[in-house]
Amino acid sequence: MNTSGPSRPAAKTLSARSKLLLVWAATVLVLLGVGILAVVRTGPVPASGFLSSLKDQWPGQPGAAPAAQAPRAAVDLDAEIPRILAENSRYRIGVAVADTRGGEPRSYGDGAEFVAASTAKIITAAAYYHLVETGEKSLDAPLGSYDAAFQLQAMVNTSSDDSWLLLMQDIGYPKLIAYAASIGISYDPELNLLTPAEMAGLLQQLSTGQLLNAEHTRELLGYMQETNNERLIPAAVGPEITVQHKYGEVEGYVHDAALLTTGERSYALTIYTWGEDLESEERLAVIHELTDVVARALLD
Repeated sequence: MNTSGPSRPAAKTLSARSKLLLVWAATVLVLLGVGILAVVRTGPVPASGFLSSLKDQWPGQPGAAPAAQAPRAAVDLDAEIPRILAENSRYRIGVAVADTRGGEPRSYGDGAEFVAASTAKIITAAAYYHLVETGEKSLDAPLGSYDAAFQLQAMVNTSSDDSWLLLMQDIGYPKLIAYAASIGISYDPELNLLTPAEMAGLLQQLSTGQLLNAEHTRELLGYMQETNNERLIPAAVGPEITVQHKYGEVEGYVHDAALLTTGERSYALTIYTWGEDLESEERLAVIHELTDVVARALLD
């Protein structure tokens, strides 16, 4: 007698249970997979932005276009310069602007003569170089304790009055007056009077080679850079603008006359001022504001 019972029916029962378990397990796995996928697809964007950076590299998924910058407002010199002059009426101010490509200087404010102070040293420098070019003078000739070349550099770059007097005496006042007249300027060195427009016109002619040969033009303009006083016009412009200038200060007069150049554009700017103070912060601020509007209007 077999007490263990029939074996085949038992085997069939075990197979049915296994199948049931497998179906149940498969169902659970499917449900878990759907849930995980939903979590991944709806979860928060990683804080690092790594996936976003990759998305920008996928074809057909360009990154966001950069925001357009608003254009700078145009500067109207004929409105802005009179406004600045009106706001600073405690000073006598004359401004002249000349395009070096030609044309008459544009004048604002007081267009009458000012005591030119050391800005007139450019007339003396141009006159002396002219006499060198005609063979009447030599840069190597002794003048004072040094030679004429040294005195020219000292007069322009460090504004030496001693050098100025030596050069004017060597030229002679009648010849200096005649030279100024030959370039369209009425100038008496004993009075030392110039209008802002005359000074701007002088720089206009100098910069374009109308006064001197190329070598002497470059040399003189070089002396007008990195001078011993860069607080006036040069302090109001950025490094992209080249400034060649001659300042002047005496008895209430504070002036600067400069060539402002960037790329192919170049303008002569003269700012003559008179007031009770000298190179005060208030006076500097006026000169800086005038320079800034000219630079933005013409060179920006």
